[in-house]
Amino acid sequence: MEMEMEMEMEMEMEMEESKMTALKNYVFRRGKADLNSNPNDGDENTERGNWNSKTEYLLSMIGFAVGLGNVWRFPYLAYKNGGGAFLIPYVTMLALAGLPLFFLECSLGQFASYGPTGVWRLMPLFKGVGVTMVVLALFCTIYSNCIIAYSLFYLFSSFQNPLPWASCHEWWGADEHCTDDVNLTTAKNTSQTPGLQYWDKYALRRSADINETGEIVWHLALCLLLAWIVVFAALAKGIKSSGKVVYVTATFPYLVLIVLLVRGATLEGAGDGISYYIGSQSNLTKLREAEVWQDATTQIFYSLATAGGGLIALSSYNKFSNNCFLDALIVTITNCATSVFAGFAIFSVIGHLAHVAGTTVPKVAASGFGLAFIAYPRTLTQLPISPFWSILFFLMLFTLGLDSQFTMIETFTTALRDEFPDFFKGQNTLLTLFICILLFLLGLPCTTRAGIYWINLIDYFSLGWGMLLTAALELVGIMWIYGGNRFIQDIEMMLGKKHWAFWVWWRASWFVISPLLILAILLWSLVSFSAPTYGDVQYPQWSVILGWCTVAFALIWIPIMAIVAMYKAHGNILQKFRTACRPDPSWGPYLNKHRTGRYSPHPEEKKENASDQSPLYTLLCL
Repeated sequence: MEMEMEMEMEMEMEMEESKMTALKNYVFRRGKADLNSNPNDGDENTERGNWNSKTEYLLSMIGFAVGLGNVWRFPYLAYKNGGGAFLIPYVTMLALAGLPLFFLECSLGQFASYGPTGVWRLMPLFKGVGVTMVVLALFCTIYSNCIIAYSLFYLFSSFQNPLPWASCHEWWGADEHCTDDVNLTTAKNTSQTPGLQYWDKYALRRSADINETGEIVWHLALCLLLAWIVVFAALAKGIKSSGKVVYVTATFPYLVLIVLLVRGATLEGAGDGISYYIGSQSNLTKLREAEVWQDATTQIFYSLATAGGGLIALSSYNKFSNNCFLDALIVTITNCATSVFAGFAIFSVIGHLAHVAGTTVPKVAASGFGLAFIAYPRTLTQLPISPFWSILFFLMLFTLGLDSQFTMIETFTTALRDEFPDFFKGQNTLLTLFICILLFLLGLPCTTRAGIYWINLIDYFSLGWGMLLTAALELVGIMWIYGGNRFIQDIEMMLGKKHWAFWVWWRASWFVISPLLILAILLWSLVSFSAPTYGDVQYPQWSVILGWCTVAFALIWIPIMAIVAMYKAHGNILQKFRTACRPDPSWGPYLNKHRTGRYSPHPEEKKENASDQSPLYTLLCL
């Protein structure tokens, strides 16, 4: 018995010596980055680089958070769920789940100066969570750029007068069911608007269902190629080039929304559209429905893009002492305000369409593809100088999509550079070019005649359960194993502020409220699951199984990386598990000058109280 205890003690001592050696080697390598760092002149971190300015960072964050969902999803959800009353669950979920997770990810990336995989040096057992984030970002990138391609196609088509979808034309394939009659009350049930047929028969050349792949639609493939060329040009030099582009791409949508709102407010019927949007036709009783709260929570996660790795990647290029808390407030409030504002711009014009068509707003209101490429373009044909308004609208969709693409590609390249720093050093342009070419080829199936079904399928599965589960594991790993108190001390070290009362709310949110809300929404989504559809088209069983396989492929990296972390550790299986739950020796601030206290390479400077560790962490490491 005594011999076993002695052997275990010797092994523990060897492990500690190994950690100290690894830490000293890490500090030596990072010491080079400190030599040329000057917080008042250029990059603080000369190895990874920093944002050129705080403005570029904020615009990139806003551009990433404010996307197509703010324009084509939120207004319809608000109208459907009680109008103005929907703001109550929306703001509540923002405070309880959205902002806490947003702030946590910004703090995590900035503190360590690593992307979504590198930050899990704080607990190697959960490194698969970061890999899952990257995989989900890749899925999203593939189909998102196809939507940008749609926007480009409609943008080019807008340089015609009259707009091609304003009337039925044989040259784009209109059939006998197409009608130019805008009065929906007199049109036959089998009639279809020119906008609907133009979208299906010409833009998509849509097949009957996902089983009929068909040939590549070459005008969409060429638009997809152009979209990837634009993305590569903006990201060729990483954040140094994308930071310049966002001055245009992040601000232009706001200019267009203002112009559309001013124009829409002067149209007949605009008041009816806005009235439906803010909810004068409904009441607060909608708040009793669980689906309303589910929609609010899902929209918050979808809109803020949490648990996707992008926030961590962008924040990792901040300077160490940047006030990331203020940044989180600015971005989240701007994001929500944009959603509300976009609703007024959209529904004022939708109200005009209902007035001209002699029907009610609910009959013409739509979301997603139906709003962006059918309902709203159809409304624009009723305006004077309709090509001008159409060009503005699709330019807005194009720039909204680009900002998200920039961040998702940057997430992937950041993860690769963090994992293989020596191999990819100085190769950012070639790495970005390779990724853009690869993702373009992977996106080509989405430009076939069945492409819209594939896009809808990937969107339905990849952005739901995968991100919710990843968010829950992220909170559990950091708060309950690494230690919430320890993480808060990391933030205080970074921001230089200590105020116990300030952290009461964040402790409550991170430890209990946010994880429970996320798990509740996840369970509700699983219980209420129904197979995806596209309009009236039902998906076959094999495609639903394939959709679940994409979720499994993203999540499988969590157990795989956990096994890898334990394999690399020393000792028996229990000791391996304990080691994998402990922070790696390299965990902490990236630059040596910021590694103080428990992150200091000098043992006599280390200060860490047992109370700073979570109970679960203490139990695991006994």
